[in-house]
Amino acid sequence: MNVSLVFTRIFFTIVSIFFMTTYMVSRAAGDHMTNVIVGVVAGIVLMVVLIGFDILLKRFNLRSFNIVVIGLFFGYLMGEALVLILGAVLDISKASVALSPQVIEMIKIALFLFGIYLGTILTLRSSDELYISVPFVKFSPTAQKKKDLIVDASVLSDARILDMCATGLLDQHVVIPRFIIKDLYAKLETGDEATKIKSKRSLDVIKKMEELPGLAVRFNDTDFPEVKDIQSKLIRLARLTDSNMLTADISRVQMATIEGILIINLHTLSNALKPLMQTGELIKIKVQRYGKEPRQGVGYLEDGTMVVINGGGNYIGETIDAQVLSVKHTSSGRMIFCNALDEFGKASDIEDDEYFDGDE
Repeated sequence: MNVSLVFTRIFFTIVSIFFMTTYMVSRAAGDHMTNVIVGVVAGIVLMVVLIGFDILLKRFNLRSFNIVVIGLFFGYLMGEALVLILGAVLDISKASVALSPQVIEMIKIALFLFGIYLGTILTLRSSDELYISVPFVKFSPTAQKKKDLIVDASVLSDARILDMCATGLLDQHVVIPRFIIKDLYAKLETGDEATKIKSKRSLDVIKKMEELPGLAVRFNDTDFPEVKDIQSKLIRLARLTDSNMLTADISRVQMATIEGILIINLHTLSNALKPLMQTGELIKIKVQRYGKEPRQGVGYLEDGTMVVINGGGNYIGETIDAQVLSVKHTSSGRMIFCNALDEFGKASDIEDDEYFDGDE
């Protein structure tokens, strides 16, 4: 809990106790001391209720709050319109409709609440069609709005982000927080040798991203001085700006998911884009080492995908032709199973299931 939040809660607790005590002493009849005690207790209870609402609405970001306010406004107008319509109908049909004043008031209250509820719900359900900006309210189609991507230090230290940005897919939607850059410079000066190399590489990637034509990388100056952890700062910034996060650190996913932030993991994206071989397809592969089964060899594609080659154990260090037998999906990614082709272009007849367990 940060200092400003604690101060705010203490301040409103004092104000709540003061107003409730003042009211009880000045307006309520009875013993003076009893009224003071009742006022203090009422102020504390009121503040407990307010703090409860604060905790309940912890994940309620500013954009959602603005949408609810707009919904209440539209609902109020709708409720007032329904009440006016009811009044006009009753004025026209006074002779034929005989209702007591209490029933009419109940109907008006019900219609007013119905209008507020309906207006709020409809606004919330169509919130994707509204974009709320502070301090002004701006309406624009969601089709023109794509969420920004806040990148963290783990992505900046991975050179693959440059290839991804060069595709134009992230044009004008990459956001780099300034506090990330400050942290990189701090590590560059005070970190160990490995940390310095990693920080320097990240800063070089940032410079290259700025030079990419059409990327239009943006920098966010928002900082949270009371928060020391960089990961917590990133999550707070993502919630504040209603953005997604791009990371290459799998440990960030769980915490951000709890906070309601969408995480895009660079490794998961890379695995999803790996080329998928078709059964029967011929490939050239360099056999780099022996497999765990007899006459079995192992090689790797350019993207790092492991290729298990039946009959490839006799060709260690050589580039051979192989025929794809199947593609298996494992917890570590894809594995391709092939049969080595001999000099006559003939493949082994052994099925991949016979050696799958040994190499998984």
